[in-house]
Amino acid sequence: MNYVYILRCADGSLYTGYTNDLKKRLKTHNSGKGAKYTRCRLPLELAYYETYETKNEAMKREYSIKQLSRPNKLRLISTNPLIPLDD
Repeated sequence: MNYVYILRCADGSLYTGYTNDLKKRLKTHNSGKGAKYTRCRLPLELAYYETYETKNEAMKREYSIKQLSRPNKLRLISTNPLIPLDD
């Protein structure tokens, strides 16, 4: 499974990324070893995610989300409730 996700940073900014292991990626981000953008904006909170069968689909969706304005990203987050990750 591949994921596209949006994180809410401590400074209120949003970060969008993709991964094939969402739990591991969240831990990496919150340990300060994730993307350069998020390292100085800890702690991070998962605000939104979508699942895709292929990496290519996830990467295309990540790009399309990154093209959205901040208000549209916030609308996407608010209109789609976060489903808890399986343990």
